[in-house]
Amino acid sequence: MGRHGVPIGRILGIPIGLDYSWFLIFAILTWTLARGYYPEEYKDWSQPTYWLTGAATALMLFASVLLHELGHSVVALRYGIPVRSITLYVFGGVARIEAEPPSPSAEFFIAIAGPLVSLALAVLFYVLHPLVADSQALFGLTKYLAYINGALVAFNLIPGYPLDGGRVFRAAVWATTKDMRLATRVAANAGRMFALMLIFMGVWQIFSGNPTGGLWIAFIGWFLDIAASAQLHQMMFKDLLAGHKVSQAMSTDNVSVPDDLTIQALVDEHIFRSGHRSFLVERSGDAVGLITLKRVKDVPRNQWSLTHVADVMLPLERSTSIAAESDLWPALERMDRSGVNQMPVTHGKRIVGMLSREDVITFLRTLQELGVRSA
Repeated sequence: MGRHGVPIGRILGIPIGLDYSWFLIFAILTWTLARGYYPEEYKDWSQPTYWLTGAATALMLFASVLLHELGHSVVALRYGIPVRSITLYVFGGVARIEAEPPSPSAEFFIAIAGPLVSLALAVLFYVLHPLVADSQALFGLTKYLAYINGALVAFNLIPGYPLDGGRVFRAAVWATTKDMRLATRVAANAGRMFALMLIFMGVWQIFSGNPTGGLWIAFIGWFLDIAASAQLHQMMFKDLLAGHKVSQAMSTDNVSVPDDLTIQALVDEHIFRSGHRSFLVERSGDAVGLITLKRVKDVPRNQWSLTHVADVMLPLERSTSIAAESDLWPALERMDRSGVNQMPVTHGKRIVGMLSREDVITFLRTLQELGVRSA
């Protein structure tokens, strides 16, 4: 899991985690159900029943979202596309699928799998609803979960990227135009349009006397607009970097430090003075490892003067490196997949530079200022 999440296990080999925002929304949803929805629907329950049913419903809702994301993931795996992780967020979940689908049909089936799982859950809870009538808590829980899973189907099928309906729409445009980038741009703009509609509807609801519901609708619209805008920016960056090589963006002023240098000396004499965040580690004139700011931070402060670079460096043979002649966009994707902020750049067996996320951002800024579209 990333820095902003809590790992909870694996399913089908896929790491599952909770973003920290999940705990906030779990508390808010439990409170809303226990103090609002269930007391209005079932007036003769005890207070503990309201709270226990509210918490159970919130947990079951997120379990439903997890199954929805697993639906996407299972189909992606069937197409040979790796799934890095599934994370539950404030507004649902995200399956981090590592590559674009190979065809419009693959995009369609991966996208539609999630809503189909939610639809199956809605039908399941609808069927169970009358069968548990003897238990008021289960009766209320299954009724709510049938409704909310049905609502998830309807919401996710809105034809705006990156919602599932937007991905289905992208698959249709892709199949028609044979141009995935154009399809992504069209679907993402549709996503922004629907997001603005939701924000308008939310504000309208707020001023019409429904502040709570209106705020939720507006907030969801805002969240969708951010996601759709992110997709458009990613496409723009990808277009800008198309055709450019790692060698054009990498930093060639490699700074090396001896492996017997203490962490305290590294910080005082190199990090503070040079501003560099990563260093090659040398032993007898040969590069043997990589030391980064993150690895320094992992060492307790009171151990800096006692710990040597060699003790915490990443051995070069275990580090993620990239060839200087590689394309820049795939290199950035590789950094993201590996969870690193910088990579050694090689030419043959020789290290010729370092590529960091900051290097790519600087290169992008230069391309934009020069008005360069692609190489």
